Amino acid sequence: MKYLTILLLAAVLFTSATAFENENSTPLSGKEIIEKVDANMAAENRIIESDMIIHGKRRDRAVSSKTWSIGTDQSFSEYLSPAREAGTKMLKVEGKLWIYTPQTDRTIQISGHMLRQSVMGSDLSYEDMMDDRELLEVYDAKHTGEEVIDGRKCYIIELSAKVEDVAYHTQKMWVDAERFVPLQQEMYAKSGQLLKRTNLSNIKKVDGRWFPMTMIYKDVLKDGKGTEYRITKIAFNQEIPDYIFTKAALKK
Repeated sequence: MKYLTILLLAAVLFTSATAFENENSTPLSGKEIIEKVDANMAAENRIIESDMIIHGKRRDRAVSSKTWSIGTDQSFSEYLSPAREAGTKMLKVEGKLWIYTPQTDRTIQISGHMLRQSVMGSDLSYEDMMDDRELLEVYDAKHTGEEVIDGRKCYIIELSAKVEDVAYHTQKMWVDAERFVPLQQEMYAKSGQLLKRTNLSNIKKVDGRWFPMTMIYKDVLKDGKGTEYRITKIAFNQEIPDYIFTKAALKK
């Protein structure tokens, strides 16, 4: 009994000390949290195969694609199905976006107000697809609290734009406190109006980093049930030939 009492006392003291340490430890700043998020989400290069399911008012539509990207300035996507979308290609190089459609055999540049248009009727705009910059490059981050999302403790982060050329003036983000991946986002206009919501799930560890394999986007200003983006295959730090990121590759 004497030894049991000692063990119980030691356990109580250890628990109390741990609780005291956690209460008095310095909380992570918004900048530190987003640095960890950027480390997970950003990459020197990556190749992604994906399905985009567009949930319409009457029916759903699925579009599959493959995307090659290097850093934040170069990206090339080819749509593989359905048949009427197959062969459509998009090229992004240093802030410029071109689209090739095999039906017309034409390449057009998407710019200005056209960037706000929907991509194939989805809840994603061309503007959404264009901006791959790391969050801390374009936003100031503030840690404002904690909340539980789907059983996971999350840090609540408020992001405020520090540059003009950004699609959303402010964002609110719920970041998994253990894996440092966003589980939920809200995007706002400069006026404060909510524009879009995003839910991220099916978090997997890929090449030593946590990454969401399923994302659901909802444009709150339009009808429909949102757009689901499912990554079926992803690889980081691959050899990608330079010719892919040329206008000539659009017609190959």
